[in-house]
Amino acid sequence: MASVEQRAAGISSRDPVRSGVLAGICANTVWGFLPLLFYLVDDVDPFEVVAVRTACSLLVVGMIVVVSRRFGEVVTTLRNPRVTLGLLCSAVLLAINWLMYVYAVQSNQVLEGSFGYFINPMVSVGLGMVFLGERHSRSQTAALGLALVAIVVQAVGIGGVPVISLVLALSFGLYGFIRKIVQADATNGLAIETLLLTFPAVAYVGWSVAHAGLGPLGQPRDLLLLLATGPATATPLLLYAYSVRRLRLATVGMLQYVAPSIQFVLAITFFGEQINLVRLISFVLVWASLVIFTTDSFRQQRRLRG
Repeated sequence: MASVEQRAAGISSRDPVRSGVLAGICANTVWGFLPLLFYLVDDVDPFEVVAVRTACSLLVVGMIVVVSRRFGEVVTTLRNPRVTLGLLCSAVLLAINWLMYVYAVQSNQVLEGSFGYFINPMVSVGLGMVFLGERHSRSQTAALGLALVAIVVQAVGIGGVPVISLVLALSFGLYGFIRKIVQADATNGLAIETLLLTFPAVAYVGWSVAHAGLGPLGQPRDLLLLLATGPATATPLLLYAYSVRRLRLATVGMLQYVAPSIQFVLAITFFGEQINLVRLISFVLVWASLVIFTTDSFRQQRRLRG
């Protein structure tokens, strides 16, 4: 019987690369439009958004686990200390990433958030080279160097260190790296991650309600939108985890340009953010690095097939 994540990808596991690429594209498309949801709850404290998002994600993944009768697999995975520790680390990185991005949207810094996800592919490439022994051509290494130059230019453009961009890129890059090396599939891994995060999340919501009342949780509109963050979070994460287990980190990284491209357009058109010439140059540089890396990757694949 095919697993939930295999059915979600819509392609047989006999073609893992193709299904991994499709899953990665779908995940990044959803992430690209996610700022619109966070914008609608910009009056809610970022910590509360992340807390409710975590609990709702657990409900969604929990239902998938129950329906697919995989509860025993989750328990077995939890009994493996090494795997559980790895998933705890990835869960913490996920929480940091979520919190920083919600803050970026609510503080009208979607452009900087977008830049963070643009350089994230290069973080994935770097991690693959250093820790997994993934080898790349001179052109691909040059692309990585160009992305580093783009970060420096971005810092000049905003007049300081692009903290939001770096935190987003590093946290999600490391998250993808850990999910690749930890022996847990997409559904089981995400179930455990959200379970581990739900304890502090519920504690925070309880503390907040006790000290400040229901607040947005007592408003039907805000509550409904916060509840929607559950499926909006769990679905792309399941697809991403499915993808990262079947592809090289370099390939996973290249697919991740889809989300920030959508976010970049939204930042300029919907959110009305301004972009100066220096910052525009930084985006052009990172786009160029992605084009160079992707083009060279395709050339290598053609040589291998030929």
